[in-house]
Amino acid sequence: MTAIKHALQRDIFTPNDERLLSIVNVCKAGKKKKNCFLCATVTTERPVQVKVVKVKKSDKGDFYKRQVAWELRDLAEVDAKDASKENPEFDLHFEKVYRWVASSTTEKNSFISCIWKLNQRYLRKKVEFVNVSSQLLEESVPSGESQSVAGGDEDALDDYQELNAREEQDIEGMMEVCEYAISNAEAFAEKLSRELQVLDGANIQSIMASEKQVNILMQLLDEALSEVDTIEGKLSSYEEMLQSVKEQMDQISQSNRLIQISNTNNGKLLDEIQFLVNYMDLSKGHIRALQDGDLATPKGIEACINASEALLQCMNVALRPGHDKLMAVKQQQHLFTELRDNFARRLTNHLNNVFVHQGHDQSSTLSQHTAELTLPKHSPLHRDLLRYAKLMEWLKNTQREKYEGLSRTYVDYMTRLYEREIKDFFEVAKIKMTGTSKEAKGKFGLHGSSGKLTGSTSSLNKLAVQGSNSRRSQSSSLLDMGNMSASDLDVADRTKFDKIFEQVLSELEPLCLAEQDFISKFFKLQQHPTPPLAQGELEEQDGGVSSKVPPHGEHRHSLQSSEKDMVRLMMNKIFLSIETELNSLIALGDKIDSFHSLYMLVKMSHHVWTAENVDPASYLSTTLGNVLVTVKRNFDKCILGQIRQMDEVKISKKSKVGILLFVTGFEEFAELAETIFRNAERRGDLDKAYVKLIRSVFTNVEKVANESQKTPRDVVMMENFHHIFSTLSRLKISCLETERREAKHKYTDHLQSYVINSLGQPLEKLNHFFEGVEARVAQGVREDEVSYQLAFNKQELRKVIKEYPGKEVKKGLDNLYKKVDKHLCEEESLLQVVWHSMQDEFIRQYKHFEGLIGRCYPGSGITMEFSIQDMLEYFSSIAQSH
Repeated sequence: MTAIKHALQRDIFTPNDERLLSIVNVCKAGKKKKNCFLCATVTTERPVQVKVVKVKKSDKGDFYKRQVAWELRDLAEVDAKDASKENPEFDLHFEKVYRWVASSTTEKNSFISCIWKLNQRYLRKKVEFVNVSSQLLEESVPSGESQSVAGGDEDALDDYQELNAREEQDIEGMMEVCEYAISNAEAFAEKLSRELQVLDGANIQSIMASEKQVNILMQLLDEALSEVDTIEGKLSSYEEMLQSVKEQMDQISQSNRLIQISNTNNGKLLDEIQFLVNYMDLSKGHIRALQDGDLATPKGIEACINASEALLQCMNVALRPGHDKLMAVKQQQHLFTELRDNFARRLTNHLNNVFVHQGHDQSSTLSQHTAELTLPKHSPLHRDLLRYAKLMEWLKNTQREKYEGLSRTYVDYMTRLYEREIKDFFEVAKIKMTGTSKEAKGKFGLHGSSGKLTGSTSSLNKLAVQGSNSRRSQSSSLLDMGNMSASDLDVADRTKFDKIFEQVLSELEPLCLAEQDFISKFFKLQQHPTPPLAQGELEEQDGGVSSKVPPHGEHRHSLQSSEKDMVRLMMNKIFLSIETELNSLIALGDKIDSFHSLYMLVKMSHHVWTAENVDPASYLSTTLGNVLVTVKRNFDKCILGQIRQMDEVKISKKSKVGILLFVTGFEEFAELAETIFRNAERRGDLDKAYVKLIRSVFTNVEKVANESQKTPRDVVMMENFHHIFSTLSRLKISCLETERREAKHKYTDHLQSYVINSLGQPLEKLNHFFEGVEARVAQGVREDEVSYQLAFNKQELRKVIKEYPGKEVKKGLDNLYKKVDKHLCEEESLLQVVWHSMQDEFIRQYKHFEGLIGRCYPGSGITMEFSIQDMLEYFSSIAQSH
């Protein structure tokens, strides 16, 4: 195996600058035995590359060839199969598993040991060894070596050293001199040994000959040692000197360090003192202002504001750790606390006195507003109090209890003041409204006596009201409006009421807004608009003040929300009477005239819309929203009242019906509503009311027409629906377009029905004759053969025609005209329309008769006693004569 190893080194690895370290003769497991060699090699140049090379002997000669080479770093695992028993099989795990069987266990162990050593040195134990005996690995590293595996393995691996060229030449020279160098190697080796001994002896003799020089060298060494001792003594003395200097320097350094610490401490102490002096020192001028400052003059108020802000800044300074234990700091804090409490007490007493005096001064000026419908202005009071706004903010941040007590005091005084003002203001408004009502009642009494409400419950109520001297006035209705169609007195009264109500709202709106703005500024309660949830909640409730502030314990909102609730709570208390007085005024206006609810709905809706645009969460917006619910309820009640009165209307059985009063009343109502609701925000409410009213009008027109005994049903329907159609066409109410078309349809249908029923058969016998002719034709008789029928021959036709000369026809038409004139009313002027329709119907019947004569009696020369021209003259002369 050694010869093979040398041959492989020479032929394969030396040309590639590689050195062969270990070799094993193997064959693949489980296959036909084809021997090859696995070689472990390293490169001679750095960096060192470690490889496992598969070498196979050529089949055609005795030389070897390199077949496969693997990098050792690609080797993942070496599996020896069995660590306890001798087993020549082993596996190498490269990119795949290679299974080998060694020619002997010894070669296998030697190869694995070499791989382990290479792994230890070059790969840092990267390869994993499985089923390898620990004894084998321990033997690979001798126990007595003091050097590391990486350093000692190289000598173990270098058991074979290749001869260089010079060594080969020397050996060849010696072998050439010795004849038996090859034939007798042992003798040659002995000869070489003897020559080596001779050389060793010569070396010893040479060493012994140089003893004198060695002695001289030893003497020189002794002298050098003595010099070294002298130098060491001097160095020791120098060291002692330096040690004393070092101690002195240490003392100086220690002293400097203590001085530096003292300076640092003094600087920090100075910083602390300057901090306390700068931030906790209140000037004497500020102390005097807090103790004795004049709170009645602008200059004194300004000084107090500056002093209070300085005091607050001193009290809120963030003390550093330990400051609160200093006696001077404690004394200063005690001084600040006394100044704060005394100034807060003085400020509270002064503002309480200001509230009381301002309230009395303001109430003394109420008498000048009683005659006029105006509210006193509080801007002077607000202007005077706003000078204290910053002081109120200071009080809010320092003395919360006194701040809240002041706010309660202000609310109490202003509540009583506003209650008197608002009560007097609404009394003036009610007096003006009731004065208007009295005048209207007097004027209405002159006109109402000529009304036509015979048999209606509304007229009976009206007469009862006119007969009594009580101040209660009646509610308007569509029946009343129909009776007052010629009067402008009520329009003037309602316009005056509208102005009064608008004046009331216009006075209240700036008053509430100014007071809310003052409260938010004076008490430092910031207002932020929020989504208008209040009104939606209010409409679901049944009226009343519902803008309550949650209990104090339910602090689920932020600070802004609580301040906003506080503003709302204060406004609710101050203006507690506004909603009650407004509802009372609305009730009075509704009692005077139920149609006032139209004016109030429009005005109130506009003011609510304006208030919500300014601030949806304001007190004014919430309160007007509550009142708007009441106004809307009154409006709905008014509409339902009109419908109920229409349902209860009764007609006279002895007089002609004509245009029903609630029909003309609806016309007046629509004209009034269109005037009031022009460009109004609540147009949708009016449209809904229109639909309800018009349906009720339609229903009750038909009911009255069915109950009418004096006037034919078709006339009642025709006249009233014509009036409704004319009204809707003139007013052009978009939401009633369907009803307008329906009214036109009903009017047209009943006009045609009345014409046909009234005209009947003016030529009755002639009608009966031609009905018989049409019956024969219907039974299958040819039209030109009808004249051969005994009952319908030409002589019978001439006899019937002679019974209707022109004079008789004109007489019958004249009676018909009188009958129609008796049925129709004068207001609607439909007589000529009906008469013209009758003329068209008569002409149609005439042409029908002529057509039958022409078809059934051809060539007979039979004609009517009068012509179409004669008939047109009859109709025209009758119409002109009346």
